[in-house]
This record gives sequence, C-alpha cells and structure tokens, in this order.
Amino acid sequence: MAGVCTPVSVVTAMDGDRPHGTTVSAFTSLSVSPPMVLVSLDRKSDLLPLVRDGGRFGLNVLGSDHAQLAGNFARKGKEKFADVSWRREHDLPRIAGAAGWVACTVTGLVDGGDHVIALGTVVAAETTATQPLTYHGRAFGTHRALDGSRI
Repeated sequence: MAGVCTPVSVVTAMDGDRPHGTTVSAFTSLSVSPPMVLVSLDRKSDLLPLVRDGGRFGLNVLGSDHAQLAGNFARKGKEKFADVSWRREHDLPRIAGAAGWVACTVTGLVDGGDHVIALGTVVAAETTATQPLTYHGRAFGTHRALDGSRI
C-alpha cells in the first residue's frame, strides 16, 4: 500500500487535562449526510482507549510544513505536545497551523485486523488554504494540482 497517496493527520483526545495524539494516514471522509469521517487506529495505540472511553476525537489534518510534527506524533510517549502550539476546541486538542480541523463524536468502532476503525460524526470542521501533508512511497510530500485538471 506504499504506492497509495494518503493524507497525514494527528488524531487527538484529552486524557484528563493532558492532550494526547497519534499520527495516522488512514483517514477519509465517509458521509455527507450526516457528515462523517473514519480513522483507523492501531490496537496498540495509547490513544484508542481515550477515544473509546471518551466518545470523541479531534482530527488535525497536517500541512506540508508539518513532516517533523508527524514523525514526533508517530512515536510512543506522553510528551508529544511538549513543544507543540495547541488549544482546546470542543474539549479536544487542536494543533495550531493545521491545514484542517475536524471534531467528532464516535458513532461506532469496527474491528479491522490489527486496527480499530473509529467512525465519527462531525460536530465542527474548518479548512485553510495550507497545502496538505501527504504520505506516498514511504516519504512525506504534498499535493499540487495539474494544469487543467480541475473538475
């Protein structure tokens, strides 16, 4: 699947007063009515119990200048937010400068092999003009429209 281009996001939740997050590349829009997304979380993720128990998650779609941030959130540890500018929005950690933001309530959790798919109903969303961070061929990059490709 390394040949498939995917968006890079940090899924977040609160652990009491402490923000927690993890990098994911398995996220997509699911439904327009009602607005829903899905995100795939590793069963070993420290975030999964917070999403399961808290019933909500934030989705910070990273911008093309966030490759280092994506790498930091992909590692284990409790201090991922140590040098990250963020704020609470809908009682979820929102990373400053993200290309997009989605706040969700969990409407379902589906087993998917070594991952759990969290289905989320969107309660708030915002995008910016920032180019998104993508992952393809085991490398970070971004999307650029081809001339004349708009449909």
